[in-house]
Amino acid sequence: MGYSVPAINSGANVNPEETFWSPAIRGLVPYVPGEQPKIPNLVKLNTNENPYPPSPRVVQAIAAAARQDLQLYPDPRATALREAVAAHHGIHADQVFAGNGSDEVLAHAFFAFFRHDRPLLMPDVTYSFYQVFCGLYGIAFEAVPLNAQMQIQVADYARADPLAVGGVVIANPNAPTGCALPLAAIEQLLQSQPRRVVLVDEAYVDFGGDSAIQLIGRYPNLLVMHTLSKSRSLAGLRVGFAVGQRHLIEALERVKDSFNSYPLGRLALAGAVAAYEDHAHFEQTRTAVMHSREGLTLALEDLGFEVLPSRANFMLVRHPRRDAALLAAALRERGILVRHFKLPRVAQYLRISVGTPQQCEALVQALGEILAA
Repeated sequence: MGYSVPAINSGANVNPEETFWSPAIRGLVPYVPGEQPKIPNLVKLNTNENPYPPSPRVVQAIAAAARQDLQLYPDPRATALREAVAAHHGIHADQVFAGNGSDEVLAHAFFAFFRHDRPLLMPDVTYSFYQVFCGLYGIAFEAVPLNAQMQIQVADYARADPLAVGGVVIANPNAPTGCALPLAAIEQLLQSQPRRVVLVDEAYVDFGGDSAIQLIGRYPNLLVMHTLSKSRSLAGLRVGFAVGQRHLIEALERVKDSFNSYPLGRLALAGAVAAYEDHAHFEQTRTAVMHSREGLTLALEDLGFEVLPSRANFMLVRHPRRDAALLAAALRERGILVRHFKLPRVAQYLRISVGTPQQCEALVQALGEILAA
């Protein structure tokens, strides 16, 4: 006897998004990553990647790891990496949590610490993924305005009632401004929120900022986020970590093991450990980036640009007489990519990643031609 399958009515009037998507998904506004075009001879200064390759030890370690034990699961606790990070920062390995890029670690932290019935405080101009995570997890937030100089004012985060907020997240140095707070300001922020977690995202701190990792022993509410994508030149490997007192790390582990027990593969773990073992390469490349940043700042100022003080591997700049979107388009025509955000307060700024001296020279020359035209 044959079995007849009921015909599926495609339904001309059916909206697949309304039919198949959950209400939460329909309301999401996803993060928009920087463009990754495949254009020959492109001067790519739009996604804050390190212009220098990783340590040769990283490549060797990945190649060695690829030749053995790939049939086995990796270490779910990333023990070797956590020990390498701990040794570098002078802390204990059980104060370190590792994940698949700092964005994943950030996502776990938002879920673990910020789902309160009070708003999460963050700057109005900052890493846009923070608001995306709030939308994903249903977290209310309050955008605290930067001052007229595009700086975070920590006094603006204080509340008379310490439970009036659900937590605080800032990037230091801030993105996309590049401006950094001193440790004294971070301590002031921590002291103003003793009952809530303060997350300090230090993705760019190795390019001239002061890391708050040295404060974790004194503040049980401090969680510091790092990535190997920037100063370790490993954006393609996807490795990030958080540092905090043990109770915070345990909460992150609970979220991870309810989501994905093996976020880092054997190749990523091997490469990340090797990156921490080559301290000389790390110092050489980050120093080169900082040197180029200072030279590029002076060159852009000579062209009439206003440049915010940066402690990152990028800078936020604007020209008082030229539209930022038109400048970005003109640079693209010349094979140079920078980032333009169509957002309030920064719509007339360009975010420019610091490249090699040759890339910076090409940028300055192109801008000079554009401005002279």
